[in-house]
Amino acid sequence: MQRTDDGTAYELLGDPAAPPIVLVHGLGLSSRLWTPHLDELTRHFYVVNYDLYGHGQSGPPGTTATLALYAQQIANVLDACAIDRAAIVGFSIGGMINRRFALDFPNRVSALCILNSPHDRGEEGQRLVEERAAKVREQGALSTFDAALARWFTPQFLAGGSPYPSLVRDWRVQADPEGYAQATWALAHGVRELIDPSPRIEVPSLVVTCENDSGSTPAMSHKIASEIAGSETVIVEHYQHLGLVEDPQRFANIIVDYLQRVL
Repeated sequence: MQRTDDGTAYELLGDPAAPPIVLVHGLGLSSRLWTPHLDELTRHFYVVNYDLYGHGQSGPPGTTATLALYAQQIANVLDACAIDRAAIVGFSIGGMINRRFALDFPNRVSALCILNSPHDRGEEGQRLVEERAAKVREQGALSTFDAALARWFTPQFLAGGSPYPSLVRDWRVQADPEGYAQATWALAHGVRELIDPSPRIEVPSLVVTCENDSGSTPAMSHKIASEIAGSETVIVEHYQHLGLVEDPQRFANIIVDYLQRVL
């Protein structure tokens, strides 16, 4: 892994002559989330894979974490890689960060892939997410972990002996406690600034979620897409939040198929 001046750990993979894409992982995870997708993605793109502040091998945020700060982190990584514009592929909070990046740095985005990302939760849904964020602040990163596993993975996957639930736990433990708590708060509150933004996002955008994702529902994905002119929506049947882990080839194919059409 290489490192930017602000402590962000990143790697460059694939052919530098190919169209560049940036991968943004989710809350409490790491850039290793994308390991099973990289073989397919690097066949077609020049991939920038990095760790959010306070996650993986990146240092903690230098100031209070907000979506705008995470958007600036992407700009810093692109500068370090001497890349002017890229497609930004974001999962969960990553799909909030890439939308914020498109609003703050519109000339540096060639396309968006917004994967399993939340939107307007409604009053009750927002209350529950804020309660989880407060619990993380008071009781630590693992206080919400068991409930998260049940939301993220299908029961069959959890019962099947995959190493991924343990890996996800390891990534959460590895995260800087304060950086993780701040990211949790940004996930809870940042949705508000992305609802019907003005000016609107105006880059080719693909919005994807899973049929049974309770925190990033199909209705949310359709709403996100309705606010971005010309965007497309894909709902992947069966899976919950981490369908891209349960069926990485399916998700890699969806990303590749879309970006090859629009880049």
